[in-house]
Amino acid sequence: MAGVEQITVEAGETGMRLDRWFKSHYPGLSFVQLQKLLRSGQVRVNGARAKTDTRVEPGQVIRIPPLDVDKKGGADQLTGYSIRNQDDADVLKKMLLHEDDKVFVFNKPAGLAVQGGSGVTRNVDDMLEAWRNKKGEKPRLVHRLDRDTSGVLVIARTRLAAMKLSEAFRARETKKTYWALVKGVPPKREDKISTWLVKEPTPDGDRVRVAKHGEKGADHAVSYYRVVEQAAQSLSWLEMEPYTGRTHQLRVHAAHIGCPIIGDPKYFEADTNWDFPGGMQNRLHLHARRIVIPHPDKGFVDVTAPMPPHMRQSWNLLGFDEASAED
Repeated sequence: MAGVEQITVEAGETGMRLDRWFKSHYPGLSFVQLQKLLRSGQVRVNGARAKTDTRVEPGQVIRIPPLDVDKKGGADQLTGYSIRNQDDADVLKKMLLHEDDKVFVFNKPAGLAVQGGSGVTRNVDDMLEAWRNKKGEKPRLVHRLDRDTSGVLVIARTRLAAMKLSEAFRARETKKTYWALVKGVPPKREDKISTWLVKEPTPDGDRVRVAKHGEKGADHAVSYYRVVEQAAQSLSWLEMEPYTGRTHQLRVHAAHIGCPIIGDPKYFEADTNWDFPGGMQNRLHLHARRIVIPHPDKGFVDVTAPMPPHMRQSWNLLGFDEASAED
């Protein structure tokens, strides 16, 4: 049991309720125990009595009496996170492309869900429990990728970083670049795709379709693409940039221009004369290749993710050169 501590509230904890602040720092302390400490004046904020719903602000000092509970601990010396599940921690470390004190960027493999849901046994959000920091703060998702889409996934390490990164996504201050292998060749070498999309529930999960302007529940969606390389008239490598961030947007837009993404189980509809290319895996060929986003402190995070094995195999079969995308 430690002695009395004086802990200063940090910037990333702005506006946090006092009970949640304690849950983050002292997970072993129950709500009932905290209430008793507050009522007896043993816990104080800037020397004054407080309540469980008191909102804390940066620079305030919280008095912590001796507690017979453990603080968050066991932090890794390299990254400052607490290892809760060694297997999840190992998987996350293999996925890691970039880290600093505010941001992680992972290369999410195809097939790994970002969040839980029906039929999901493992997902990134749950795995992040393995990387709580020394204060007990769990890294936060700030955007999503479809389960079968691979590539760059940005994670905030602090509450304040999550607020700033989320705002950058909402304000469309990010540049997201995807690579896709599609059936056929688009009518134009590069173009803008602008439609209205509506999401509908089906027995096989949500499905998105192109809708009419003004249709109930429809959202405007804009994507850009350019053809990088093509294999005769059969297949094309597209570089795609979503301006908006709707569910399944790039997958629906590719199908909308008559070039559905190879291996897409929801939106690929081929005629009876079309055969799946030999030697390719029938898996979604959509990869979040690069992201450029303002860093929560200053500058930008600019990260590129290598392609997943099944797409690299297809590129090799078709003789596509990754350097072509830089032309």
